[in-house]
Amino acid sequence: MIPHDEDHIPTFDDAALEREWQAQESAMRRERLQLDPAGDDARSRRYRLIARSLRQPPAESLPADFARQLARRVGAAASVAAPSSASPAGSSFEFRLVLVLASTLVIAAVAVVAIYGQAWLPSFAELLPKPPATRWLLALAGCIGGSWLLGFWQQRSH
Repeated sequence: MIPHDEDHIPTFDDAALEREWQAQESAMRRERLQLDPAGDDARSRRYRLIARSLRQPPAESLPADFARQLARRVGAAASVAAPSSASPAGSSFEFRLVLVLASTLVIAAVAVVAIYGQAWLPSFAELLPKPPATRWLLALAGCIGGSWLLGFWQQRSH
């Protein structure tokens, strides 16, 4: 630990800043040494009050069972926010709205393919791999799908 007499004093370009820093350091040192504040000016007393406040722990602390109280509040909020078993999830307005919008999007996509598909579908057919590679891609897709289904089944069984 560095003795307080050998504290590093930074260099200042402005004399006013240096005087202010010296006043703060002097007040902190006098507070640390618990010297009598009777001879201090108003600025030093304010700095000593700040130093004293920073050295003391906060007056209020968390209660001993804070985690339990917070978990209880979160559990209560989650049970209020969760839909009850009496009303199915499909009866909510948002679910029905999403279903209608998704259905509309699918119908619009089918209509676009039916109307304009003959013009750009041959271009996509050229992008597809040639027949030997197609079998390997189908095998890869089957392996990935089988792995995903196996993982899903294992999660459901546990």
